[in-house]
Amino acid sequence: MRFYSPGKLLITAEYAVLDGAQALCLPTKKGQSLNVEENNLGIINWISKDEHGEVWFQDQFKKDSTGIKSTFHHKNSADDATISKRCIQILSAAEQLSGQDLFAKGFNIQTALEFKRKWGLGTSSTLINNISQWLKIDPYILLNKTFGGSGYDIACAQAHSPITYERKNDTQVSLKAGFDPVFSDHIYFVYLNQKQNSREGIAHYRTNAVDDRQILIEKVSNITQQLIKCDQLAEFELLINIHENVISKALNLPKVKTMAFPDYNGSIKSLGAWGGDFIMVTGKKDPTPYFKEKGFEVVIPYREMIL
Repeated sequence: MRFYSPGKLLITAEYAVLDGAQALCLPTKKGQSLNVEENNLGIINWISKDEHGEVWFQDQFKKDSTGIKSTFHHKNSADDATISKRCIQILSAAEQLSGQDLFAKGFNIQTALEFKRKWGLGTSSTLINNISQWLKIDPYILLNKTFGGSGYDIACAQAHSPITYERKNDTQVSLKAGFDPVFSDHIYFVYLNQKQNSREGIAHYRTNAVDDRQILIEKVSNITQQLIKCDQLAEFELLINIHENVISKALNLPKVKTMAFPDYNGSIKSLGAWGGDFIMVTGKKDPTPYFKEKGFEVVIPYREMIL
């Protein structure tokens, strides 16, 4: 059995989406697949491959009266040990939600990424959505029991085109956005050479006092709606500049353009957790030379990135 989910980019409402702001979310052309087959061995063999088909994580799990355990000893890599614990958490929650004993027969599980893991395009969310498809469980509940977050990335993993996403009274509302900018040739995504931990960013947002969260939600939701409708590059740039100002004030953090690219002749917006992963930039001409000169080699045009 094979399952597949696209990756994600959060264009608006980073952080504020947690409190109910409407976000614009774009599924990416590249995603992650999950292949599952029964092995009748009573164990789960897990292999994760990167975009080159190379194994980046491998483990074997068994279950006894005390729960699911790894049979591997990840002595040489703290990263592998952490991932192993996360896999156990996901498998345990998936068993609980599905009512199935995955170890009654056992499975060979293989995941395969199409994008670089460090890019932050949804290694975790695509996995959660794929496992949920396999076991026919609610991916939002599985997400809450494992990684947490707003759930926009799960909505993106289920989408085939741009969507709006918002949380309303503990329910998730995901709708087609109709976002297809005529000026998309002037939008690019630049990787900042560092993976950002979303959970750390969320914690910072939660500890930073916002005078009135309802006003923040309304401002951001309004920008999202205007952004979807706008048909001029200049208006798009104005809106993302306003959005940067609003979130900068809410987080009490400097804008990425002010901090790193003050001389750039175009607009720049942080995407997702501030301080890492991708930024969205606009430019009347290809900005690749500018960013490469500053050491940022990955510059991807809108049409190459977005589904």
